[in-house]
Amino acid sequence: MKRYTNVYSAIKDPDNIRLAFLKAARGKRDKTDVAAFASDFEANIQNLYNQLDNLCLDVGHYHFFKVWDPKQRMICAASFPERVLHHAIMNICEPTLDRYAIFDSYACRNGKGLHRAVYRARQYAGKYPWFLKLDIRKYFDSIDHGILMNMLEKRFKDKPVLEIFRQIVDTYETGPGCGLPIGNLVSQHMANFYLGIFDHWVKETLRIKGYVRYMDDFILFGPDQGTLKSSLRAVQCFLGKTLKLELKDDIQLNRSRLGIPFLGYRVFPGYTRLAVRSKKRFLRKFRQYEKQRRLGLWSEQEFTAHVEPLVEFTKLANAKGFRANVINQFGAAP
Repeated sequence: MKRYTNVYSAIKDPDNIRLAFLKAARGKRDKTDVAAFASDFEANIQNLYNQLDNLCLDVGHYHFFKVWDPKQRMICAASFPERVLHHAIMNICEPTLDRYAIFDSYACRNGKGLHRAVYRARQYAGKYPWFLKLDIRKYFDSIDHGILMNMLEKRFKDKPVLEIFRQIVDTYETGPGCGLPIGNLVSQHMANFYLGIFDHWVKETLRIKGYVRYMDDFILFGPDQGTLKSSLRAVQCFLGKTLKLELKDDIQLNRSRLGIPFLGYRVFPGYTRLAVRSKKRFLRKFRQYEKQRRLGLWSEQEFTAHVEPLVEFTKLANAKGFRANVINQFGAAP
């Protein structure tokens, strides 16, 4: 197994840290913490360099808040200097992690993403008559720090790089030695990487040809019900023994032609529909955003910035009529 060298020096290079600032500040230049960092820019860049050079990171300054989209999640937002640090790390380390990923892993990867994951699932739905849809119980909360660090040791030779990861991972726990925060750039990549060994096992040991994963949501496709039932038992055993993970109870084994619930859509052979909860979410958020605009609390530019990604999500599905009905019914005149 190849391990990559000279990573540490590239991470702490001041030019890499400056690039990391640009990425962390994108679209947020008017935020107080971003402006404060920029007001003494070179001194703050030097401070982050010193932290990396001394392997003494000032991390763990998290702000916690809840979101309900579509279910309740606790988001853990790092301080702005930490976010710059995270970008500096991932600027250099992401390609190494990506080399280990299989083709059909779609989260946290350039050129992949949710839309491609759904399209790939649709392709497999047309090819295989049965599917097994699974996801993991409390995934981020369950990630074992020791197992994760052992995996990273197989990818990175530089001990300072491993120490950087260890210091960041150790800032958060949901139980003894486990848990990664949702909303943290490094932890998002670590969470996706953690299941990489499972991806390889599915493809190389189970030899499942039809397989799609987006973070902890994944689908196995097969020719018949019996094959996938056998795969389910093997999956449960592998996840438990190797990664200390458990599947959620809502295991779905069915015919592909009946539709596959995946990432807010219902995927059929040849076409995609919005899931019921996604329709409700679109309606609720569009009405909320329109009210903000109508009351003058948002400018047209702010309204557009919120509505565009909401509309974009629906475009992957056969939802033109639904979208038009909502906009025509609830869109208000200026």
